[in-house]
Amino acid sequence: MSRSEDIERIVVAAQVLTRIAAVETRNEAPAAQWRTLNILRAEGPLRLGTLASLSRITQPGMTRLVAQLADAGLVTRASDPDDSRATVVEVTADGLRALDAWLVQLRDALEPMFDDLDDDDWAALSRVAAILSERTSTRTEVAR
Repeated sequence: MSRSEDIERIVVAAQVLTRIAAVETRNEAPAAQWRTLNILRAEGPLRLGTLASLSRITQPGMTRLVAQLADAGLVTRASDPDDSRATVVEVTADGLRALDAWLVQLRDALEPMFDDLDDDDWAALSRVAAILSERTSTRTEVAR
């Protein structure tokens, strides 16, 4: 198997894990909500258009999502000090707590799938997780 095929398999498996997690956690919040809160945690306050681009949803879709998140107290919206026509979105402490709680749900829901792994397999997964975290931690800047 080629290296590019291995990368493809990782991406596809991650997508499948996301779908399994959505079913297993019985969490009805849209995946875009968690993705958006995670982006805001990693990147800090962002203009709505940038956030839409990074979250890979349309600007009108992000406007609706941000309104829902703001109504739930998970984000705040403010005018951009550099351009009063633009909106800056920031995650709140409640948003961070909700995201952390969802991540615990996610881990708890998926952990049984990996219970039978031996130490070598866990070491391999830990190494892959470290590599992926390192390689993706600065990539969102490219999308801006």
